[in-house]
Amino acid sequence: MTATHPTHGARTATGTRAPSAKRQWAEGLTVFAAVSLMIVSVLDILRGVMGIAEDDVFVTTQDYVFQFDLSAWGWTHLVLGAIGVLVGLGLARGALWARVAGVTIAGLLVIANFLSLPYYPVWSVVMIAFSGFIIWALCVPRAHGGAER
Repeated sequence: MTATHPTHGARTATGTRAPSAKRQWAEGLTVFAAVSLMIVSVLDILRGVMGIAEDDVFVTTQDYVFQFDLSAWGWTHLVLGAIGVLVGLGLARGALWARVAGVTIAGLLVIANFLSLPYYPVWSVVMIAFSGFIIWALCVPRAHGGAER
């Protein structure tokens, strides 16, 4: 008696190899990271515009260790957001450079949002959480053998 077992990379009716579950999982996480990074980046661009246009949108505190000019923070968020959109587009195309740059940009967004916690606390925490998920989604496929396209 023989039993049939599904194999990784089994052939489809057209003769091509079907993607394994791990590969599909890795590609899904990459798409999640690309879309999330683009959303976070667009929101960061808008946050940067708010900081540049009107400093009175943000709460100010006088005893914060990391005190910065809010216009400068606006430009920082604007630039990080613009780069993040470009990296998100690269991730959508499956580029390896974009995976590395995505982790870097998401890490910089975590730092920038941490430093601006007193100015916009709830939103900073939300953005830190989103950036953390992006870093996770970009790192997990490589750890589980996700292949590049």
